[in-house]
Amino acid sequence: MYHIPALLTDTLKALAIKPNGRYADFTFGGGGHSRAILENLSPEGKLYAFDQDPDAVQNIIPDERLQFFAHNFKDALKVLQEADALPLDGILADLGVSFHQFDTAHRGFSIRFADAPLDMRMDPSLEHTAADIVNHYPSKELHQIFKMYGELPKITPLVRRIVTEREKKPIETVRELKEVLMPFCDFKKETQFWAQVFQALRIEVNKELDSLKQLLLDCNKMLKPGGRIVIISYHSLEDRLVKRWFKTSTLTGKMPQDMFGNPIDQYFNIPQKMLTPNLEEINQNPRSRSAKLRVAERL
Repeated sequence: MYHIPALLTDTLKALAIKPNGRYADFTFGGGGHSRAILENLSPEGKLYAFDQDPDAVQNIIPDERLQFFAHNFKDALKVLQEADALPLDGILADLGVSFHQFDTAHRGFSIRFADAPLDMRMDPSLEHTAADIVNHYPSKELHQIFKMYGELPKITPLVRRIVTEREKKPIETVRELKEVLMPFCDFKKETQFWAQVFQALRIEVNKELDSLKQLLLDCNKMLKPGGRIVIISYHSLEDRLVKRWFKTSTLTGKMPQDMFGNPIDQYFNIPQKMLTPNLEEINQNPRSRSAKLRVAERL
């Protein structure tokens, strides 16, 4: 199975789909969310799908209402302007890694495949892999990555060991990275530790937070008044950015003011509270357990 879409029913409700509307799925993946959106569109409706992973092309749905773009969603504003596809009635972005990416050994996203290369590129045409970061980034930059993106403890000795070991021999596989960092792994929290390490490297490889920030900065330019944006995030770094932008229309979370100190009108209204999967969904799809759905409506 390529992927099971998270919070599918909640996503459709949050989008409040208009049958003849224009929608964008910025993280097409296995096409699960897109398929459900298309089922709610009339023949006059339109769906624009984006995915930077070339493997997603195999899942393109043969439907005249669907137009697929092999792009990262950070480029969506430009791409949709050129396609004369704006404004939109709704935007969806599910920020999770797909089952396919986790389960394809040579992609290097999972700790389960010990001999897999440290790759982690969602777009294989990207220049740098996780191995490049581990073996070539200066210690100061490695420290920042593991602190900011992994929120790891004991970062200084961890980075020092990476630098020491890579001078002896390049760290190129999942197994080699785990051997280097094993002394820092608390076996009571082993799963969490490796998830934090891999998350930090994956975010840096794919510049994930930069892409999300660009999407947030551009989304108000893509939506009609009354149009909705739904974002499903999987860790606090993403969710914090989304929450701040929806609430204040800023990436810092500080309410904008004019030169006289008066609050400036915001871009969005928040029509409902944040949602998470219920127990039934988590049992059926354990990988959805950390998903958080937030929705905002363009004013």
